[in-house]
Amino acid sequence: MSFFFLEATAFARLFVRETGTDALIRLMESVEDNRKLISAATPLEVYAAIRRRERAGQIAPEAAVTAFELLRVESARMVQQPLNPGVLEAARQLLDRTALRWPEALQLGAALAARDMFPGTRITFVSASAVLLGAARAEGMDAIDPAKLPVPDEESLKPAG
Repeated sequence: MSFFFLEATAFARLFVRETGTDALIRLMESVEDNRKLISAATPLEVYAAIRRRERAGQIAPEAAVTAFELLRVESARMVQQPLNPGVLEAARQLLDRTALRWPEALQLGAALAARDMFPGTRITFVSASAVLLGAARAEGMDAIDPAKLPVPDEESLKPAG
């Protein structure tokens, strides 16, 4: 069984349109909710990013309200990796051996802790950060950038038969 861990830069693309949004939405629609993972800190990180964009005038207040509601609903549907001692220790170890900043280490640490919780499963780390994608791959994880996902056409989404 495979799981997808959405780091904050990827998860945010579900609520604010950027390169890769359409492909990521299609991917998430094809995956059962119990196989979608995020860090418990991710909804707050994405909330802050939306609020920053609203204050900077990059998104309208009405769009921010809609994004916040979608964020609340989608966050509740995801399996959330709690910020427990195992996650914090994994993040600390990442800080010792990589050049990641602490929020990045916390995200990847949560993914690594989730991988340890589900032995024998494949967890694909999804991020729009090249630094985090490289670090995830160095930790032996599959990693994808939503901006590089192919957008499926309607024909490829039809059931076979």
